[in-house]
Amino acid sequence: MSRFLILHGWENQRPVGHWQFWLAERLRAAGHDVDYPGLPEPDRPVLKDWLGAIEKAIAREPGQGLTVIAHSLSCVAWLHLAAQGSVHLPVDRVLLVAPPSPEFLARTEPLRHFAPPMAALDAVRASSAAPPRLACAAADPYCEPPADERYAGLFDVDRIDGAGHVDMVAGYGRWHSALRWCEDPEHRLGVD
Repeated sequence: MSRFLILHGWENQRPVGHWQFWLAERLRAAGHDVDYPGLPEPDRPVLKDWLGAIEKAIAREPGQGLTVIAHSLSCVAWLHLAAQGSVHLPVDRVLLVAPPSPEFLARTEPLRHFAPPMAALDAVRASSAAPPRLACAAADPYCEPPADERYAGLFDVDRIDGAGHVDMVAGYGRWHSALRWCEDPEHRLGVD
Protein backbone atom coordinates (compact mmCIF):
# COMPACT_ATOMS: atom_id res chain seq x y z
CA MET A 1 0.00 0.00 0.00
CA SER A 2 1.24 3.47 -0.92
CA ARG A 3 0.17 6.85 0.41
CA PHE A 4 -1.04 9.62 -1.92
CA LEU A 5 -1.92 13.27 -1.35
CA ILE A 6 -3.95 14.84 -4.16
CA LEU A 7 -4.16 18.65 -4.21
CA HIS A 8 -6.67 20.55 -6.33
CA GLY A 9 -6.48 23.99 -7.91
CA TRP A 10 -8.25 27.32 -7.95
CA GLU A 11 -12.06 27.23 -8.15
CA ASN A 12 -11.96 23.43 -7.95
CA GLN A 13 -14.68 22.10 -5.66
CA ARG A 14 -13.41 18.55 -6.33
CA PRO A 15 -16.16 17.66 -8.85
CA VAL A 16 -16.89 14.01 -9.52
CA GLY A 17 -16.05 14.48 -13.21
CA HIS A 18 -12.48 15.72 -12.64
CA TRP A 19 -9.53 13.39 -13.19
CA GLN A 20 -8.29 13.97 -9.63
CA PHE A 21 -11.57 12.71 -8.15
CA TRP A 22 -11.45 9.72 -10.50
CA LEU A 23 -7.80 9.06 -9.59
CA ALA A 24 -8.52 9.20 -5.85
CA GLU A 25 -11.32 6.64 -6.26
CA ARG A 26 -9.16 4.28 -8.33
CA LEU A 27 -6.23 4.45 -5.93
CA ARG A 28 -8.49 3.78 -2.93
CA ALA A 29 -10.09 0.85 -4.75
CA ALA A 30 -6.57 -0.57 -5.26
CA GLY A 31 -6.01 -0.43 -1.49
CA HIS A 32 -3.88 2.72 -1.27
CA ASP A 33 -4.16 5.40 1.42
CA VAL A 34 -5.43 8.52 -0.37
CA ASP A 35 -5.96 11.98 1.07
CA TYR A 36 -7.83 14.37 -1.26
CA PRO A 37 -8.60 17.33 1.00
CA GLY A 38 -10.69 20.31 0.10
CA LEU A 39 -8.30 23.25 0.34
CA PRO A 40 -9.76 26.33 2.09
CA GLU A 41 -11.78 28.83 0.05
CA PRO A 42 -10.90 27.48 -3.41
CA ASP A 43 -12.66 30.42 -5.14
CA ARG A 44 -10.75 33.06 -3.14
CA PRO A 45 -7.71 31.19 -1.85
CA VAL A 46 -5.34 32.57 0.76
CA LEU A 47 -1.80 31.24 0.43
CA LYS A 48 -1.09 30.82 4.15
CA ASP A 49 -4.33 28.87 4.61
CA TRP A 50 -3.53 26.55 1.72
CA LEU A 51 0.00 26.01 3.02
CA GLY A 52 -1.35 25.21 6.48
CA ALA A 53 -3.81 22.67 5.05
CA ILE A 54 -1.11 21.04 2.92
CA GLU A 55 1.31 20.87 5.88
CA LYS A 56 -1.39 19.25 7.98
CA ALA A 57 -2.08 16.66 5.31
CA ILE A 58 1.63 15.83 4.88
CA ALA A 59 2.13 15.53 8.65
CA ARG A 60 -0.81 13.16 9.11
CA GLU A 61 1.45 10.13 9.13
CA PRO A 62 5.08 11.25 9.25
CA GLY A 63 7.63 8.71 8.18
CA GLN A 64 5.32 6.92 5.78
CA GLY A 65 6.20 7.24 2.06
CA LEU A 66 4.12 9.85 0.28
CA THR A 67 3.44 10.79 -3.33
CA VAL A 68 1.99 14.27 -3.92
CA ILE A 69 -0.09 14.99 -7.03
CA ALA A 70 -0.82 18.70 -7.42
CA HIS A 71 -2.85 20.42 -10.14
CA SER A 72 -2.87 24.06 -11.20
CA LEU A 73 -2.72 26.51 -8.25
CA SER A 74 -1.70 23.81 -5.76
CA CYS A 75 1.49 23.36 -7.84
CA VAL A 76 2.40 26.93 -6.97
CA ALA A 77 1.45 26.36 -3.34
CA TRP A 78 3.86 23.39 -3.39
CA LEU A 79 6.63 25.68 -4.68
CA HIS A 80 6.01 28.01 -1.73
CA LEU A 81 6.04 25.11 0.73
CA ALA A 82 9.38 23.95 -0.70
CA ALA A 83 10.83 27.48 -0.52
CA GLN A 84 9.81 27.78 3.13
CA GLY A 85 11.68 24.61 3.93
CA SER A 86 8.84 22.60 5.44
CA VAL A 87 10.05 20.16 8.10
CA HIS A 88 7.85 17.51 6.43
CA LEU A 89 9.88 17.52 3.23
CA PRO A 90 11.08 15.73 1.28
CA VAL A 91 8.27 13.40 0.28
CA ASP A 92 8.88 10.36 -1.92
CA ARG A 93 7.53 11.70 -5.23
CA VAL A 94 5.88 14.86 -6.58
CA LEU A 95 3.83 15.32 -9.74
CA LEU A 96 2.97 18.90 -10.69
CA VAL A 97 0.27 19.12 -13.36
CA ALA A 98 -0.37 22.33 -15.34
CA PRO A 99 1.04 25.01 -13.03
CA PRO A 100 -0.08 28.55 -13.86
CA SER A 101 2.53 31.12 -14.87
CA PRO A 102 3.64 33.94 -12.55
CA GLU A 103 2.25 36.40 -15.12
CA PHE A 104 -1.21 34.82 -14.94
CA LEU A 105 -1.10 34.93 -11.15
CA ALA A 106 0.04 38.58 -11.14
CA ARG A 107 -2.90 39.74 -13.29
CA THR A 108 -5.56 37.67 -11.50
CA GLU A 109 -6.74 39.53 -8.40
CA PRO A 110 -7.40 36.72 -5.92
CA LEU A 111 -4.18 34.92 -6.90
CA ARG A 112 -1.53 37.66 -6.88
CA HIS A 113 -0.04 36.59 -3.56
CA PHE A 114 0.55 33.07 -4.95
CA ALA A 115 3.32 34.21 -7.32
CA PRO A 116 6.23 31.92 -6.42
CA PRO A 117 9.45 33.34 -5.04
CA MET A 118 12.56 32.66 -7.11
CA ALA A 119 13.97 30.59 -4.23
CA ALA A 120 11.12 28.14 -4.78
CA LEU A 121 12.50 27.05 -8.11
CA ASP A 122 15.70 25.70 -6.56
CA ALA A 123 13.99 24.37 -3.43
CA VAL A 124 11.41 22.33 -5.35
CA ARG A 125 14.10 19.90 -6.49
CA ALA A 126 14.75 19.01 -2.86
CA SER A 127 11.03 18.65 -2.03
CA SER A 128 10.96 15.00 -3.10
CA ALA A 129 13.38 12.08 -2.99
CA ALA A 130 12.78 11.37 -6.68
CA PRO A 131 13.16 14.16 -9.25
CA PRO A 132 9.90 16.16 -9.34
CA ARG A 133 7.74 15.43 -12.39
CA LEU A 134 5.93 18.08 -14.45
CA ALA A 135 3.03 17.32 -16.79
CA CYS A 136 1.86 20.16 -19.00
CA ALA A 137 0.60 21.14 -22.42
CA ALA A 138 1.80 23.69 -24.96
CA ALA A 139 -1.56 25.45 -25.13
CA ASP A 140 -2.41 25.87 -21.44
CA PRO A 141 -4.43 29.11 -21.19
CA TYR A 142 -3.08 29.69 -17.67
CA CYS A 143 0.61 29.35 -18.54
CA GLU A 144 2.44 31.26 -21.27
CA PRO A 145 5.08 30.36 -22.21
CA PRO A 146 4.35 26.67 -21.68
CA ALA A 147 5.37 25.29 -18.28
CA ASP A 148 8.02 22.99 -19.75
CA GLU A 149 9.77 26.05 -21.21
CA ARG A 150 9.25 28.23 -18.15
CA TYR A 151 10.60 25.61 -15.74
CA ALA A 152 13.17 24.04 -18.07
CA GLY A 153 15.78 22.00 -16.27
CA LEU A 154 13.94 21.83 -12.94
CA PHE A 155 11.71 18.85 -13.60
CA ASP A 156 11.40 15.56 -15.37
CA VAL A 157 8.84 16.74 -17.97
CA ASP A 158 5.97 15.06 -19.80
CA ARG A 159 4.54 17.43 -22.40
CA ILE A 160 1.05 16.35 -23.36
CA ASP A 161 0.01 17.84 -26.68
CA GLY A 162 -3.59 19.00 -26.86
CA ALA A 163 -4.19 18.72 -23.09
CA GLY A 164 -4.87 22.41 -22.42
CA HIS A 165 -5.01 22.91 -18.66
CA VAL A 166 -5.39 19.15 -18.09
CA ASP A 167 -8.87 19.70 -16.69
CA MET A 168 -12.48 18.79 -17.44
CA VAL A 169 -12.69 21.44 -20.18
CA ALA A 170 -9.84 19.64 -21.96
CA GLY A 171 -11.57 16.28 -21.51
CA TYR A 172 -9.71 15.03 -18.44
CA GLY A 173 -12.37 13.22 -16.44
CA ARG A 174 -10.38 10.00 -16.48
CA TRP A 175 -6.65 9.96 -16.84
CA HIS A 176 -5.39 6.41 -17.06
CA SER A 177 -1.84 7.55 -17.66
CA ALA A 178 -1.77 9.31 -14.25
CA LEU A 179 -3.02 6.14 -12.56
CA ARG A 180 -0.28 4.13 -14.26
CA TRP A 181 2.32 6.69 -13.12
CA CYS A 182 1.08 6.34 -9.53
CA GLU A 183 1.66 2.61 -9.75
CA ASP A 184 4.89 2.83 -11.77
CA PRO A 185 7.01 6.01 -11.48
CA GLU A 186 8.82 5.10 -14.71
CA HIS A 187 5.58 5.45 -16.71
CA ARG A 188 5.50 8.53 -18.95
CA LEU A 189 2.37 10.64 -18.67
CA GLY A 190 0.31 11.04 -21.82
CA VAL A 191 -3.16 11.81 -23.11
CA ASP A 192 -4.70 8.43 -22.28
